[in-house]
Amino acid sequence: MSQKIIEYIENKFIDKKMFPSFRSGDTITVYFEIKEGEKKRIQSFKGIVIKKQGKGLTKTFTVRKTSVGGIGVERTFGINQHNIKKVDLNKRGKVRRSKIFYFRFLRGKKAKVKN
Repeated sequence: MSQKIIEYIENKFIDKKMFPSFRSGDTITVYFEIKEGEKKRIQSFKGIVIKKQGKGLTKTFTVRKTSVGGIGVERTFGINQHNIKKVDLNKRGKVRRSKIFYFRFLRGKKAKVKN
C-alpha cells in the first residue's frame, strides 16, 4: 500500500529528467549548476561511472575521475537532482560487474576500461 502511494507522489509531483542510458564503466560528463553567493555557473565533471543504485526517482550514480597527481575524486549524483543540467555519454565501457569498486585501487594503464 505504501509503495503505491510513493509511486503516485513521484509520478505526480516530481519532474522526470531525460538522460542517455548509461551503465557502470561508461565515461560520462555531468554538467551541473553551482551557486556561489549571487552568481550561478555551470561546472562539468567528467569521469567513469563506478556504480548505479536505487530505483525510481531516487536512483543515484557515482562518477570517479582522476585528478592531477593521480588523486581520485568521486562524486555521487541523484538522477533527478535539480542542479544537474545535462549528462553526456562520451564512451561506452565494457566491464563485467555492476559496481566496479576495484577500480579505485588501479593505477596507470590498468586503470583503463575496455571499449
